[in-house]
Amino acid sequence: MPDFIEPIRQVPLETVFSIASAMTLLGWAILILLPRRSDMLFSIPQYIIPFLLALLYAGFIMTNFFTVDGGYGSLAAVKLLFQKDELILAGWIHYLAFDLFIGAWVARQADALGIHRVIQAVLLLATFMFGPIGLGLFLVMKFLMRNAHQTAS
Repeated sequence: MPDFIEPIRQVPLETVFSIASAMTLLGWAILILLPRRSDMLFSIPQYIIPFLLALLYAGFIMTNFFTVDGGYGSLAAVKLLFQKDELILAGWIHYLAFDLFIGAWVARQADALGIHRVIQAVLLLATFMFGPIGLGLFLVMKFLMRNAHQTAS
């Protein structure tokens, strides 16, 4: 293992959890509360924070995945995999990164469709708290809006 990894491994997992969660909350606050006129500001939740979380996730996965039993072949294998705290944290970071990235995608799509920001806030909060439910709600709304637009034409 490279020498630079060891000091990183000394950081308490709760500290890593707190930092990852705080970064993600910042991203969601930008998406929900701030205007999206600035591509630079929007790039923070859309690209920068998910990329940093991806690096953090990669570090935890690459240093821990092959040190435990388990895998993805069955529910029992996944349960074995997540018996190690570092891999539970990696799983949490995975959720944070993907939900934020999807939230940014939803926001960008909703802006293009002209969906009011109050409705977007509901969709984004649903995505933040319940990932696929928020995405599903947005996809249904997008489908209904497109069908209504085609019917009106």
